[in-house]
Amino acid sequence: MSQFDHPAFHRIPPWVKAKLSPTAIEKIKKVYDFVETECIPAEPIMDAEIAVEGKRWTTQPLMHELRGKAKSAGLFNLFLPNHFPESPGLTNLEYACCCELMGRVYWAQQTMNCHAPETGNIELLAKYCTPEQKEKWLKPLLEGTASSAYSMTEPDRASSDATQIACRITREGNEYVINGRKLYGNCMWNSENKFFILMGCSDPTNPNKWARHSTVIVPTNTPGITQVRNLTIMGYDHAPEGHGEYLYENVRVPVENIILGEGRAFEIAQGRLGPGRIHHCMRLIGQCERAYELALIRCIDARKTPRGRLIGEFDSNIERIAQMRLDIDQARLVVLNAADTMDVHGNKAGRYAIAQSKILIPNMATRIIDECMQLYGGQGLTQHTPLPKMWTYARFVRIADGPDSAHRHQVGRDELKTAKKYAERHKEYQRRYKALAEKRGEKYETFWGTAPEI
Repeated sequence: MSQFDHPAFHRIPPWVKAKLSPTAIEKIKKVYDFVETECIPAEPIMDAEIAVEGKRWTTQPLMHELRGKAKSAGLFNLFLPNHFPESPGLTNLEYACCCELMGRVYWAQQTMNCHAPETGNIELLAKYCTPEQKEKWLKPLLEGTASSAYSMTEPDRASSDATQIACRITREGNEYVINGRKLYGNCMWNSENKFFILMGCSDPTNPNKWARHSTVIVPTNTPGITQVRNLTIMGYDHAPEGHGEYLYENVRVPVENIILGEGRAFEIAQGRLGPGRIHHCMRLIGQCERAYELALIRCIDARKTPRGRLIGEFDSNIERIAQMRLDIDQARLVVLNAADTMDVHGNKAGRYAIAQSKILIPNMATRIIDECMQLYGGQGLTQHTPLPKMWTYARFVRIADGPDSAHRHQVGRDELKTAKKYAERHKEYQRRYKALAEKRGEKYETFWGTAPEI
């Protein structure tokens, strides 16, 4: 029997299988089994525990139980790069395969301590913090005994241009004083959220706009922080983590809470974002696979026979199923290519492929899940299926880490940089055509690929 006969590898293309280490193969199998046997059957229980009166902003007991099981099974912190002593040693490509499986349940990633914003925050703290900071702030995150939040977005500024971030960080003696408003940091009503990693403006008159901002660690129990409210996303409050709206009024933190140094926020932010975008996209592939399975089940449901035919017997639905399969499979290839590019050439070289993934996959996922809801009719819009929550998550990810337009701008800008070499190539076509026409005594006309003067 082949090591890839396990259902975890059913959709993984051959070129990816060839790059998987024995360790990765075993981890991928274990992630699949854990999600299928522990997480999916527990979805209704998890929802019921959140709904207990007075417990909505308390992490569910079942979540703590599953996190313990995942940790014991060696499925904790699978995303950690190789330089961590606790790292399982997975490449971006190998971890991407795990991410797809985790994505089949929205919160499965959390059972394995592989959820946002923790993954990005852990990598940030590990990459840029001092040994003392790591001991105090990173270690609890790695052990899963605390959670954190990333505080960057502001309600009064264009989020797609982070140089406009206006929350002020002012040094006074041995303290930094913070004043401003923030959106989207995880809800501090959940007592497990112990600190924010906050990006603010510390040097507003610096002529280099990329050096005006700094990043500091702000404990959630610091006086002066007010959670104005929890933000709902398309009507969902995402308890017990949520998305807070915060007011910082003369919030004081010690100078040792600054990360890397003043003016280094953009360096830190860019070091944090790349891999996390891939994680989001692969989890969305998993969501789509789960939605697609529900659509297939609906198509053969003998209780649903409009005009005496199964839903899957209508030509339009047969084509719909086929197109969904094609879309999911091509999307997976785009993300796996981005992960492999990062492994081979580094995160910076992979930014183009990362941007492609961030544009294509959330858009694809919203379309796929919407089609699945159509097959379920009115029932597909209710809690009878997980489809509405899946669609909301996909729509949210279209905005998370930057709107589509920002990523399209990056891709388009990079593509336009290649125009000159193509113009030169077409001028060479024209030159060769002219020489060939003269040699054969043919009339020379304007070549269809005439290049402009450059």
